[in-house]
Amino acid sequence: MKSFKTTGKDGKLTPAYRAAVTGVTAALAIAMSYLESLVPATSFAPPGVKAGFSNIVTMFAAAAFGPASALCVAVIKSLFVFLTRGVTSFIMSVSGGVLSTLVMSVIIRTTKKSPGWVGISVLSACAHNMAQLAAASLLAGGDLFRSYASFLLLFGAASGVLTGVLLAAVMPALTRVRGA
Repeated sequence: MKSFKTTGKDGKLTPAYRAAVTGVTAALAIAMSYLESLVPATSFAPPGVKAGFSNIVTMFAAAAFGPASALCVAVIKSLFVFLTRGVTSFIMSVSGGVLSTLVMSVIIRTTKKSPGWVGISVLSACAHNMAQLAAASLLAGGDLFRSYASFLLLFGAASGVLTGVLLAAVMPALTRVRGA
């Protein structure tokens, strides 16, 4: 049986492998997002706040395959949200997903001393929440941003710590997927 070639002669991942793994990571992000949507809201969290477990997959994609793959994962996940929850949820998902993916990608690719998975996760979760809040403010009008921002930053930091710790725990196993 012929094995699937993961790298070319130059040692870089082949486009076919990169596309296949991006598709699998997008499917995993969709599954995690769907499962998380089944968890009932808590009484102490602001409305709409979730832990963001699918962002673990996006951070892995950003670190292992680069910003383009991570953005594909975020956008594909947002398209699933559109199909299952409608236009408003799509706008919220894509705004938060794209900004948080850009933030994590910039940190992963440019910082000389990485803040670690927890630091990257906290910063990208806060960016995600601020982008969603900006989108909600534009959609609903009013002064949502000023009154809700501090709560979302607090919960973004808390969820960022949680997802960062989880990613740090599973990253050794995930790096085998990359072919490392």
